[in-house]
Amino acid sequence: MRLVRWAVLAVVAVVLCGAAWQYRSEVAQRLGLGTPASAAESGSSPAASAQPQGRRGRANLGGPIPVVTTAVVPKSMPIVVEAVGTVQAIASVQIKPRLDSQIMKLLVEEGALVKEGDLLFELDQRTLKAQLAQIEAQIRKDQAQVAQAKRDTVRSEDLVSKGAATVVARDTNMTALKAAEAQLESDEAMRQNILAQLSYTEIRAPVSGRIGSIPNKVGTTVRVADNTATAVLATINQVDPIYVQFAIPQVYLPELRAAMAKAPVVVNAIVDERHKQSGAVAFIENTVDPMTGTVMAKAKIANANEGLWPGQFIKAEIVLGVESSALPVPAPAVMLGPQGPYVFVVKGNVAEVRQVSVKRTQAGETVVGTGLSAGEQVVVDGQLRLVNGAAVAPKPATNEAPKAPAPRG
Repeated sequence: MRLVRWAVLAVVAVVLCGAAWQYRSEVAQRLGLGTPASAAESGSSPAASAQPQGRRGRANLGGPIPVVTTAVVPKSMPIVVEAVGTVQAIASVQIKPRLDSQIMKLLVEEGALVKEGDLLFELDQRTLKAQLAQIEAQIRKDQAQVAQAKRDTVRSEDLVSKGAATVVARDTNMTALKAAEAQLESDEAMRQNILAQLSYTEIRAPVSGRIGSIPNKVGTTVRVADNTATAVLATINQVDPIYVQFAIPQVYLPELRAAMAKAPVVVNAIVDERHKQSGAVAFIENTVDPMTGTVMAKAKIANANEGLWPGQFIKAEIVLGVESSALPVPAPAVMLGPQGPYVFVVKGNVAEVRQVSVKRTQAGETVVGTGLSAGEQVVVDGQLRLVNGAAVAPKPATNEAPKAPAPRG
């Protein structure tokens, strides 16, 4: 057994020594050791085999690392803040009956687009029409009595002037005239009340919009005091124009207010890559939410095509302005380290770590505030293998023209 154990240990030792010899260059590079023996094996002089040194003095013993670079080119870019938005109807009106009655006609279909003033429901009008006819007859009677009282008053005035009638008779006639006029006014007010109730039997759309489900059909008895869900005859949502509500971090509030003071602030509501609608900020909440550190705002957007639907979640882009000389780099070029974001800048085929400040990221590009200058080459692919001072073999990005290789020193 002891002999077998020693044999196994010998095999493991041989395997480990072979692996160490095969990857000797990488091990030497990680340890920061020179490789004069490697230079002698290749038949070249130590000066020719030396790689460009970085600030840490490390050499790329395995040869230059291939990377893809792109130039930092200033360009005009919009200042865009992205947020998650919720589509809201400007008006959402629940339609309820204003008197106890029965539905006689249903003049709209569920989900239909209606205009303000369209007739939707007709309730039973027969009792109210009978009351209206009765009060109108009473009004005609009152008018006749008023006319008679006026004639009696005129005659009594004439008789009193001639001494043929008493003043008491004249005053009695005047009192009867005023009583008849008051009765006429009362009956006319009653007529207006019945007409108002008759108008409640014709339920019309209070706003233009899209009507929802209609739970009550023809023949259903509706009551004003009913508090159940079926008491709502229908709900109309105004969908054109429409609101998009969103919340942005409070740090952007001064910029947003300053931009609104100059011109309408454009807001793009994006449902998908093919569907985008634009409007303007219409409202900013008067307080910041202390729990989230955000402020709520609403944009008013034309929606004739009904591309935005109430309750829908969308991506909102708030355009605060345009930065004329922004320095954008592809977003993958920026990495995050212990000291903050950084990029690799290639100079003389040597990669250099550069700390940068990031303003924003939009459309796959990161706008850099400080740390880069126009014309510098940044690594966009292959940077995960790099260290500060590593030798690289740069290759331009596919959308750039190839550049002549830098002369070796």
